[in-house]
Amino acid sequence: MKKKAKYNVCVVGVGVVGIEMLRCLKQRKFPVDTLRVLARSAREIDVDGQKYQVQAISPQGFDGIDIALFAGTEGEKGAAVTYAAEAVKRGAVVIDNGADFRMDPKVPLVVPEVNAKEIKKNKGIIANPNCSTIQMVVALNPIYKKVGVKRVIVTTLQASSGAGKAAVEQLKQENSLIAQGGYDSVQVNVVNRAMPQQLAYNVFPHIGGFSDFDYTSEEWKLIKETHKIIGDNKIKISATTVRVPVRTGHSEAVYIETKKVIEPEAVKNLLSKSAGIIVVDDPKNNLYPMPKDAEGKGETFVGRIRKDPFVKNGLWLWVVADNLLKGAALNAVQIAECLIS
Repeated sequence: MKKKAKYNVCVVGVGVVGIEMLRCLKQRKFPVDTLRVLARSAREIDVDGQKYQVQAISPQGFDGIDIALFAGTEGEKGAAVTYAAEAVKRGAVVIDNGADFRMDPKVPLVVPEVNAKEIKKNKGIIANPNCSTIQMVVALNPIYKKVGVKRVIVTTLQASSGAGKAAVEQLKQENSLIAQGGYDSVQVNVVNRAMPQQLAYNVFPHIGGFSDFDYTSEEWKLIKETHKIIGDNKIKISATTVRVPVRTGHSEAVYIETKKVIEPEAVKNLLSKSAGIIVVDDPKNNLYPMPKDAEGKGETFVGRIRKDPFVKNGLWLWVVADNLLKGAALNAVQIAECLIS
């Protein structure tokens, strides 16, 4: 991309991720000349007291744009499928938060702390990984580079906001109904359910559609995207993804089998010095990462770092991040920052 003092930027989509993209651009003082906001319908929105005029999306909406940030849609084809090629044709670089281009071998899949060098290989489109993948590879990569990784077993505990506004509203409605009328009231009173099961006072291991070997699409994303980002298809990865009654902030219990032995204290020291990571690990004083503390923060938090007493090279990590920020909007803006640097 040609170096400029300021850039014409477009944000496509004004759901939970699109709103966070607007916040990130402002908070990080991204050098914006013209900011254009596109969505399915024209309207005015308010984000933290600032008004944004939203235009109805069209190919012409990308005229003159340098960087187009697509907020993306999980579970269905995103706007980038229809409009990314048009944006690129008009001179923009597309950074897409949706799933549509992630596994395309011609499209870089980027987490800046891990593989920023891939950005320069773009042919007009750069993919933003899935939220649960991003925080795991941020924590995993320093260990992989230091001692190698043979195997990963991960269980995710994913917040309602990862499924969008409607899922957050469902959780809120269910909690309210239970508070007013007891547990059974949810079964009959919740309308327009966004998730396949009740979420309040419940968890369920179902994110995405069920696919090969009865793994969900979310579980396969963790596997395939991690292989692509780290650049090693030989890592054996198995995942279970779980939806939990948390508003924002994904948590992950990550088991790692390394190629060489590394002690927990060395892992703590390594991760403490790694970009984008904050280690919170003092269990005797009840200090460990929690989603309520990660919400609104851009770092990936790691704690409960401990060895497996029965497997020589086994390690456990507890990894937490804001799924709307580092897991989506912030990572996309960080890609844009690398692109212009």
